[in-house]
Amino acid sequence: MAIKVHGHPLSTSTHRVLATLAEKELDYEFILIDLATDQQKSKAFLSLNPFGQVPFFEDGDLNLFESRAITQYLAHTYADKGTPLITNDPKKMAIISQWIEVEAHCFYPPAYKLAYELVIKPISGETKEEESVVLQLEAKLTEVLDIYELHLAQSKYLGGDSFTLADLHHSAVINFLMDTKLKALFDSRPHVSAWCADILARPAWKKIVAAMKF
Repeated sequence: MAIKVHGHPLSTSTHRVLATLAEKELDYEFILIDLATDQQKSKAFLSLNPFGQVPFFEDGDLNLFESRAITQYLAHTYADKGTPLITNDPKKMAIISQWIEVEAHCFYPPAYKLAYELVIKPISGETKEEESVVLQLEAKLTEVLDIYELHLAQSKYLGGDSFTLADLHHSAVINFLMDTKLKALFDSRPHVSAWCADILARPAWKKIVAAMKF
């Protein structure tokens, strides 16, 4: 049975899954969930994901939600396909997992909130937060990027010498922020800037950008 992804073109979590599928060179069916009409809160969708969020993922008889769980499933199940995104070396895998956790708990919260304020709200017409809130989020992201700069001065990628899930998980939000004033936060840190340019130039990521038209 074909892989199916229920998601939305503006959802960074959807992008995370699609980028993994592209890196693994796997075919899939994309099923649009209309967030503008709250389709994700419908009875039909809640039967798939009771939390009412995209993406929802199907692979045969396996159903999953939570994008990072989906990407890790894909990386392990299809390890022999496309780009290796994990490793069998337990020590190296621990480092990759460490940076996957950093992305989820340290980078993503302020970065996504900023992307939502500066990119998604203007598109959707939602009311923006006060500038003071944006400045607080920017300060938090600045602290995280300072740590990334120190780490990337010693390592080409977050998890080592090779591109892995730890890097891939950052692509969507960084892509959004590169079209905002916050691009300067990344550009002012040479190692972070080089890393961003690298991960956003990957053919698999460009394929998703073109497909989602964002």
